[in-house]
Amino acid sequence: QVQLVESGGGLVQAGGSLRLSCAASGRTFSNYVMGWFRQAPGKEREFVAAISWSGLNTAYANSVKGRFTISRDNNKNTVYLQMNTLKPEDTAVYHCALDRDKYGAPGMNEHEYDDWGQGTQVTVSS
Repeated sequence: QVQLVESGGGLVQAGGSLRLSCAASGRTFSNYVMGWFRQAPGKEREFVAAISWSGLNTAYANSVKGRFTISRDNNKNTVYLQMNTLKPEDTAVYHCALDRDKYGAPGMNEHEYDDWGQGTQVTVSS
């Protein structure tokens, strides 16, 4: 049983930046992948970014590559998503997710993940 709580969402103008955080709590665990997904109104949930336990392997959707950076602090059980040069098409509810006992490269399939946060709204105005 794991609880994930996102924070840092809000309203920002195009070209601006936001930093999302997701803190995991509950059972003690190690060796897990953490990722971010997003869902815009009327659209399917899509992969954004993910990071391995070691922090050495990351994956990004092509739409955010070069603009977003994912990182983690295992001592705090927290994953971050630094979002720069935001565009209106980045507007969505952003969810963090955790894949337990996952080693190696992070996956991009939402069905691989075991625990999900409630989401935080990101709105980018033009």
